[in-house]
Amino acid sequence: MFGQTPLVLVETPESLADCVSALSRARVIGVDTESDSMHHYREKVCLVQVSDLHTDFVIDPLAVDLAPLGAVLASRDIVKVFHGADYDVVCLKRDFGFELRNIFDTMIASQFLGLPRIGLADLVGTWWGVELDKKWQRHDWAARPLLDEHLEYARGDSHWLPALRDILLRRLSQAGRLAHVLEECAIVEAREWVRPRNDPGEFWRVKGSKQLDATGQRVLRALFAWRDGVAAAADRPVYRVLPEEILLEVAQRRPESTEALAAAFRRNAPFVRRFGDELVEAVLAGLADTEPLPQPPEREPRVEGGLRGLRAERLMAALKSWRNHEVETRKLPPVAVASNTLLKNLTRQAPRTREEIESVEEIRTWQKSMYGDTWVGIVNDVLGRGDAAADTGDRLATRRRRRRGPRGGSDSAPGQAE
Repeated sequence: MFGQTPLVLVETPESLADCVSALSRARVIGVDTESDSMHHYREKVCLVQVSDLHTDFVIDPLAVDLAPLGAVLASRDIVKVFHGADYDVVCLKRDFGFELRNIFDTMIASQFLGLPRIGLADLVGTWWGVELDKKWQRHDWAARPLLDEHLEYARGDSHWLPALRDILLRRLSQAGRLAHVLEECAIVEAREWVRPRNDPGEFWRVKGSKQLDATGQRVLRALFAWRDGVAAAADRPVYRVLPEEILLEVAQRRPESTEALAAAFRRNAPFVRRFGDELVEAVLAGLADTEPLPQPPEREPRVEGGLRGLRAERLMAALKSWRNHEVETRKLPPVAVASNTLLKNLTRQAPRTREEIESVEEIRTWQKSMYGDTWVGIVNDVLGRGDAAADTGDRLATRRRRRRGPRGGSDSAPGQAE
């Protein structure tokens, strides 16, 4: 499958020095990583695969200090080809403090070409007729020793990338979308690990946590801390101890005895049998907790003066209609035209001139060039018609909402018979 390309396992300082020396002479290299997030409490990079045109290197960061590789990844003279670079970039920065420059992402390139299937195995199968074996996709990559089949699997994720880039580059140039992809790749280079470890407010990540009352939130905080401790002691991912939806339900029900816990859930539920006493202890600790709750993460602040009400709804609908037509006509995914986030920013800021387009948040240079005039036209078309009527509609809608109250009930006053 890999022809005569040699495979080199790098697990000593000497072999890493030879690897870095070879890679420093390359102009294009393929890069991938394997981590152990499905098997351990603290995920970490367990393999780094790097391929030039002559050799596939599989580097073991559990055996050798990767610091010398940093200069290669940071070099602007060497193209680093990834497939779906976001996670790899974040992990390499988090674990090793690397900077990555001059990235080319073959997944992004495939999206901007509108290819029907953009997985690496699909692309390799399409152009080389090779079926990549995904048998080890869920393997615990922290396990040692590394077997030959592990190394063969790992090299497959970097071996094809330089040649795949060549194919995609030609197609992007023909389609006039190369500059778009390079801009998106430059944005990926700036990705950072954003979740601080040991964050006392991490329990806010549980979906539904903000709908609990303060007591429920304290119970959830105690449950979240308990689960974290169990996962750390067992060196398991937290979701394999107990899923977040069960933590939320326990925080809602707040059983104060194992009998109440068993009554609230199925008595023979595995988590009740295994963790019943500990869960009740965590609930009781949360009920007794008087420590102030940390502030939940703030939503994006609303931009003062931004467009709201019926006019905003009309503009958003018009922009989505335009985007959907563009997606269908060009046979592209929405991300290769305009994301929902960008459409929301356009709606909120409602730019009426090309100058105002420049200040729209998260807008790309290629988008301004391709669609700037179109968006200005849509904004002016929607907002130029019936502003006075829209203002009246906004006021009427506001009055109706106030009469109904926050839950959208009847116009009757609270407690008043209908």
